[in-house]
Amino acid sequence: MSKTITDRLAGCYTGVVHDVLRKAGLIDFVLPPRLRPILPDQALAGPAFTILGRVDPTADAHDTLLAWTGLLSQCPPDHVWVCQPNDDTVAHMGELSAETLKDKGVRGAIVDGMIRDVSFLNDIGFQTWGSGFTPRDIVGWWLPAAINVPIRIGDVDIHAGDYMVGDQDGLIRIPKDRIEQTVAEAEADIGTESEIRKAIRAGVDPQEAYLKYGKF
Repeated sequence: MSKTITDRLAGCYTGVVHDVLRKAGLIDFVLPPRLRPILPDQALAGPAFTILGRVDPTADAHDTLLAWTGLLSQCPPDHVWVCQPNDDTVAHMGELSAETLKDKGVRGAIVDGMIRDVSFLNDIGFQTWGSGFTPRDIVGWWLPAAINVPIRIGDVDIHAGDYMVGDQDGLIRIPKDRIEQTVAEAEADIGTESEIRKAIRAGVDPQEAYLKYGKF
């Protein structure tokens, strides 16, 4: 069975994807390095389900949980949960939410903020990116403002359906209209890099290798 574009993207490390996008003239596609994965050896890739949130310290506890569970219901399978909560006080991903999303076939989560229940998320293998940890939850504090709208994380604008790819080096956003071309070029460059690696190991001078292959 042929691989999906998401599976192919997951096999392309972020360094080579970065170089493809840079050569294409794109800017502001690398997410801030403050975001780190809980499973460093596990790649994350897929189209973005975007969430925009807001803090409301007067929110009713029931209303916050009702809105949150509604969000979980709407995230489609084979997507990446990408949240701009506009908050760094409470956790915006935790065990029961991750269990729900994983069961739905969601590939992972990216949160520009805090997460919690990290040991449980590790145990179930639900890749989650965040900027830190806290046991505090959203109850009576935070509400979603909109889904599948443009959000901004650092200097990166992310639209619903844009593709995200992440590994130990960081996170990258790929515009949805460039995904096929980007993956194809990244796969080709990975093949070229393999040839360069063989040449270097065989003792070829690095500058000579660069001039031969046009890449380093």
